[in-house]
Amino acid sequence: MAVDIRISTARNYAKPDHSESIANLVTPGDVITSDQGFMRGHGTFMEEGKHHASVAGIVQRVNKLICVTPIKTRYNGEVGDIIVGRILEVGMKRWKVDTHSKLDSLLMLSSVNLPGGELRRRSEEDEKLMRHYLKEGDLISAEVQSVFSDGSLSLHTRSLKYGKLGQGCLYQVSPSLIKRRKTHFHNLPCGATVILGNNGYVWLSPTEGEVSEQTGGYEQHMEVGGRHYAALNTYELACNICLSFNKKIIPVSRADREVIARLGNCVLALAEHKMM
Repeated sequence: MAVDIRISTARNYAKPDHSESIANLVTPGDVITSDQGFMRGHGTFMEEGKHHASVAGIVQRVNKLICVTPIKTRYNGEVGDIIVGRILEVGMKRWKVDTHSKLDSLLMLSSVNLPGGELRRRSEEDEKLMRHYLKEGDLISAEVQSVFSDGSLSLHTRSLKYGKLGQGCLYQVSPSLIKRRKTHFHNLPCGATVILGNNGYVWLSPTEGEVSEQTGGYEQHMEVGGRHYAALNTYELACNICLSFNKKIIPVSRADREVIARLGNCVLALAEHKMM
């Protein structure tokens, strides 16, 4: 049986020119500029009078300072960043928080709102009840207050929009995909709340009603002994409820779970294609 095989002739396909769109994308060893007027920043080194990239990333120029931001890296915090973190350890007047950075971050007892929104000095009783406020494994939203000399972060939750997170799903993406914006808290029309942490943690949860201004960032809707409470973790709740009754978290509806799952798939798909 004869087989007819035809070989297509060589064709010259015009390759699209993307040089302009990725001019600021460099790989290690690439020459960024030969201008001696720029100062060397992070991710660059000088060789033969030229600025070279030491990491693969995006070139950023601030006045005369030139640096390269890596595409994949640990979170390097700056003052004012919004982060989502997990409590790792309860210490003396402080919590250790995992923020996807090189070192663990610190949340001081004096940097959180007291339950009920009280404004007073922290006492020894507050230190004893720290584990009732936040314990190991709890998720929180916070803001970077300061950066220590070794690169570790000091956090605070003094605003009512920060504090302990309730029921939801946590997704991790590259911190370089989260841009610094005016707001990182978004209530979507589909009935979900999104927190885009600058540290690469994305929190998805059902949209709740208006939170009372007296919660202090610790409100959780619990069902205790068949009755509903707004769990504020005050001294009464810590002594009379949290230790004596069986707590049942109000379940999330199936519709809300489906919305969160779809949004989570969207977040993962965008992160896979380096888009957010």
